[in-house]
Amino acid sequence: MAASSESQPSEATGAGRTLLITGASSGIGAATARLAAGHGYNVALAARSLDKLQALADEIGAERALAVECDVTSWEDQQRMAAATRDRFGSIYAVYANAGFGARRGFREESPEYWERMVLTNVLGVALTIRATVDDLEAAKGHMLITGSMAGTRALPGSLYSATKAAVHSIAEALRLELDGTGVRTTLIAPGMVDTPFFDQRPGAGALHDDDIAEAVLYALSQPPHVDVNMVLVRPTAQAV
Repeated sequence: MAASSESQPSEATGAGRTLLITGASSGIGAATARLAAGHGYNVALAARSLDKLQALADEIGAERALAVECDVTSWEDQQRMAAATRDRFGSIYAVYANAGFGARRGFREESPEYWERMVLTNVLGVALTIRATVDDLEAAKGHMLITGSMAGTRALPGSLYSATKAAVHSIAEALRLELDGTGVRTTLIAPGMVDTPFFDQRPGAGALHDDDIAEAVLYALSQPPHVDVNMVLVRPTAQAV
């Protein structure tokens, strides 16, 4: 699986197309933005932390990057995000619905309010991103990518997060079926343990890096139009589940 700038020319994948990324302020989203920009994509960066987004946009370059403040649980924010991307870059070719967060395992852990925010972000947020951009993707015969999780393939003990990601996996397949025949491709990116700010206590050595998942995203995007990589499950070499 090769999509790095060392193996391909910088313009080979994106060629001026626009990739919109939610949850782009850090971790997998930020790594994907950097790699995609290196492959010629314009990148629209969306998250709640506008200061972090703007710093990333400045790093990538104003001619290639746009920072848009967005709470993915808000339909109004999602509509503004999509409109700002169109206004800046003219169209949206690909969307990476990546925003999400986890919770401690155990149904006695976390507050009900925390659970509600997680479920709304991880599940409703993905659905709203699809709704806000699906017409753009159909017009462009583009690509929808969604961050799932290894935890979405099998339930982990006491994990409501697993349930949210299982729902995301179902959303990805439901969207693929809805868009069959339109030319739009759909890809679920399902990471195992990744050493990112997602975790309160970083897993450290042995875990995947956010760049590893960015490479998976660019691999799916780089395929020819007749190839749709529907799911990429990426685990560390040493991970029991």
